[in-house]
Amino acid sequence: MKILFYNHTGTVSGAERVLSMILAHLDRDQYEPVVVCPSASRMMELATQANVRTGALTQLEARFTWRLDRVLRYLASFASVIRRARQIVIEEEPDLVHANSIRAGLVMSAATFGLGVPVIWHAHDILPRHPLSSAVRLFAALRSHNHILAVSNAVAVRFRGTLLRLFARRVPITVVHNAVDLDRFRPDPESRRATRRALGLGEEQPLVAAVGQLTPRKGQLELIEAFANIAAEIPNSTLLIIGAALFNRDEDYAKQLSQTVARLALSNRVRFLGPRDDVPRLLQALDVLVVNSHEEPFALTVLEGLASGSAVLATAVGGTPEMIRHGANGWLVKARDQKSLRDGLLTLLRDPNLRRRIGSQGHRDAAAHFTIGKFIDEIFSLYRIISECTKKPQAKTAQPLQVKLTAD
Repeated sequence: MKILFYNHTGTVSGAERVLSMILAHLDRDQYEPVVVCPSASRMMELATQANVRTGALTQLEARFTWRLDRVLRYLASFASVIRRARQIVIEEEPDLVHANSIRAGLVMSAATFGLGVPVIWHAHDILPRHPLSSAVRLFAALRSHNHILAVSNAVAVRFRGTLLRLFARRVPITVVHNAVDLDRFRPDPESRRATRRALGLGEEQPLVAAVGQLTPRKGQLELIEAFANIAAEIPNSTLLIIGAALFNRDEDYAKQLSQTVARLALSNRVRFLGPRDDVPRLLQALDVLVVNSHEEPFALTVLEGLASGSAVLATAVGGTPEMIRHGANGWLVKARDQKSLRDGLLTLLRDPNLRRRIGSQGHRDAAAHFTIGKFIDEIFSLYRIISECTKKPQAKTAQPLQVKLTAD
């Protein structure tokens, strides 16, 4: 089976890491992959390193906005990318297109119109409450060969909305949770001690961290402000901010974080480590991993923290409650609630037995439910189902592998 994978951006974040996982585990005797993405990009480098043939498309410029001038500019970007994408599809003649985002799904569904090629929209994002979201849903329903692959039930529910309830058979939605590499992310007491020594920290010194892109929706600013109270209550505690601003509009936010640390006189307690290649070792060294996001479809960082045996404190948003059971394998707090965040952190930092208990259970749950093997089996099963239904036009539309939709 020839599969064309399309990634609309060359920047590597969570969705691209998931795509790289799929490429790394493709059985080349069964599947012939081709990756199409912006040229001279990190995503193209990863595809090349995986020994996958690549094709180039210009980066898609498209975002949800209320400004008409930007909408028109984004539509022009769509039109340009779609024209070239259609040429590539006609040249490659894939059996299936795996579009690695909602935006990529829009491009490839338009590019394959009339060609009869099935398109998987790998939905890594929760559709915002915006008029354009209804247009996205309607567009998904225009072709009977579209299939939505959601990373969480939260993503599936929001994508379906009210409109697609009318087209449930025409636009099937499958939920396949992301996975974590248990060989890289696991508890390791020796690594914990060595990493803490490298950071100049003692074995029992309370260590908290946030890992991810520096952007307002990840809530690092609110975490720093809450940590000012933690630092006063627990004088030897340290906060690590791990990650970088990936897009130009986030550079100002990164500067704001640094300025806030200086204003709160936390320069000796908060460290900005930037992007790191040793995130598994850093997670092993933590007492608490904080994921203070305003919204999360299904964060890989949460899975990695669970697998590493760290106590994970996260906001109860999006797909996060599908991973974390409050007080059992992690700690959930309200989003955008400084008191809830501060109180949760203090509870965990003051109770090492609680941290150890939920950290151990988190590791067990990650190993039981979120393995790469399970993830890959479900992805390949979806490929086979869609392929068989495409070969047999009279067959019923593919049904979801795992759908647990709840009311909006």
